[in-house]
Amino acid sequence: MATSSRCRTLGITATHNFEVTNFLLLDGMGIGKYVSSSTFSVGGCDWKLNFYPESEEKEEKESEAFASVWLCLVEGPAGTRVKFHINLFEKDFEVSRETGKRRRKEREETMLETDTKKFPRAGAMWGFPKFVKKSVLRELTRVSNDCFTIRCTLCVIKVHTEDADAVEVPQANLQQDLGNMLKDGEGADVTFKVDDQLFHAHRNLLAARSAVFKEKLLGAITEQDSNCIPIADMDPVFEGLLNFIYTDSLPDDWEEDKTVAMQHLLVVAHRYELYRLRALCEAKLYSWIDVQTVASTLALAEQQQCVRLKDACLRFIGCPHILAAIMQTEEFKNLLASFPSVTKEILEKVVSANSL
Repeated sequence: MATSSRCRTLGITATHNFEVTNFLLLDGMGIGKYVSSSTFSVGGCDWKLNFYPESEEKEEKESEAFASVWLCLVEGPAGTRVKFHINLFEKDFEVSRETGKRRRKEREETMLETDTKKFPRAGAMWGFPKFVKKSVLRELTRVSNDCFTIRCTLCVIKVHTEDADAVEVPQANLQQDLGNMLKDGEGADVTFKVDDQLFHAHRNLLAARSAVFKEKLLGAITEQDSNCIPIADMDPVFEGLLNFIYTDSLPDDWEEDKTVAMQHLLVVAHRYELYRLRALCEAKLYSWIDVQTVASTLALAEQQQCVRLKDACLRFIGCPHILAAIMQTEEFKNLLASFPSVTKEILEKVVSANSL
């Protein structure tokens, strides 16, 4: 009897976008200080990006300062091998680390690829100590509303030996199939009218995912005889709600302001008792807090009793030199008018931060 085996080398690739807002408030925070992305998972490992507004390294014979970016292995097996690219983007342009010139994103992207790197242990980092000149970064943020995005494309390399005669099981595709069912509308048996738009869906699936939909569509007092069920006050995000119900994930993009859309979706998630969707929205809003959005996000957190999101907003407002900028926004004035009780909590955070 003959047997065989084979060594398979797999490359598991994913992309993470790390948006940095209000760069001018970070500029000058000091050598060795950094801000981190949220933790993201690729290849069975957890990763994050560390952005240093001021790198320790400078060009020889030059006084030009640099910002640096490092990829950090948060958790994973020792000896994890990866290849990765890190690019800097603003809203409409790509910035080359080699030349510092801005190029329109529609052109073919030039990725900065590392050689294969081995992370010896959790906490180890690889990256670019001279990622971009500070002068280039300041010019970029001047024309892009003081924000930019660091994009990391990461390929985790895994090697394992397997029985060559074993049965290969395809990857699960339930999420994709359900998403296609929503998109195609085949077999839909209920229609919702939201403003002037019609959305076709499947009664049993909605009922299985949401107790509110179950009562509405299958309960004793049901609207099953209605040809079209009207839905009020949900025009911006109803499509996102259906997307989550069918695919268990957030929409990839929004046509309108993403923060406003996510705030609306969080409210809708609470209305339909979709607690995972509520948590996903809360996590996104947590990562998007900046000077322009913190007041409206804090008002939402207070209204919806999102304790962790509220605390994050208060901590952000309490950061030195930030409150003055936030107080100039119309959203902050609306916050104080609608939730005067929050004023005391804001002052406590500011006093606590300034006493450190």
